[in-house]
Amino acid sequence: MRFDLASLIDSELWALADESNAFYASRRPGRGASSLDELLRFRSGAPAPVLSDPQPILEVASAGGRSVPVRVHLPVDDPPVGVVLEIHSGGFFMGSAASSDVRNRQLVDALGVAVVSVEYRLAPENPWPSAPDDCETAALWLAEHAQERFGTSRLAIAGFSAGATLAMATLVRLRDRELAAFTCGVLQCGTYDLSAQTPAGRRIADEYFLDAYAGAVPDRTHPDFSPVFADLEGLPPVMIVIGTDDILLEDNLAMTARLATAGVDVDLRLYPASPHAFTGHPTPMARAALNDIDDWYRARLVQAD
Repeated sequence: MRFDLASLIDSELWALADESNAFYASRRPGRGASSLDELLRFRSGAPAPVLSDPQPILEVASAGGRSVPVRVHLPVDDPPVGVVLEIHSGGFFMGSAASSDVRNRQLVDALGVAVVSVEYRLAPENPWPSAPDDCETAALWLAEHAQERFGTSRLAIAGFSAGATLAMATLVRLRDRELAAFTCGVLQCGTYDLSAQTPAGRRIADEYFLDAYAGAVPDRTHPDFSPVFADLEGLPPVMIVIGTDDILLEDNLAMTARLATAGVDVDLRLYPASPHAFTGHPTPMARAALNDIDDWYRARLVQAD
């Protein structure tokens, strides 16, 4: 079999590449923090999140003797047809569930689902495994209470950047519990080797957020820390969304290959002229990707038999 990256891209997306290139030509590429002090300055200097209208309900999800705050977005007029567990971005050290409010509200309005966003604990104050523990708690709460709380047991998981890493770790944890509660997952621009042991992982080896998140972890190839090393068999269908200009492209290709080898139904979507976190930018390419995500959820969560 022969293929190249271009053959994996929807041919209609190339028509949007010029507008994306023009948009990013005037933007300086971002860089990560190089020290603890800089990391904390990044966090303190972050703008306040834009809240949604209507605003979500604040709840506490409890399961297995642990609790975590969540933000619950509900349809306005009808009961939800499914529930998406959303895990926000922020390099494991910044961001909040509120930072996803606008996109989560859009998903609710477009699909008629509920979205539950996890307020997981942040590094460096709470290093691994605090964040995946919190995400697992929210997932277990939904597995146990979704039918009672939302009137549906159709569940999906979504993660963006660091949130995608945590979403994959959560799916693996649930599989290890022999709990097949989630129908599917959508993972955007995740980082899956945090150990710098693979060629893809070495591309971000100098990023300080890795030290902040790792804490005292003795082995950074632990599959709960770096999910690319996990046993991936038995996971639900996964959609992987990544831009061709993302520094994490090779990491996402590696994760896609490992999922496929494990027999998981994996749908890789590549978007040209698109850097890290591109779906958060006001470009036609981002809109195309978000529409693809909505359609993917619609087929597997909303309209599933």
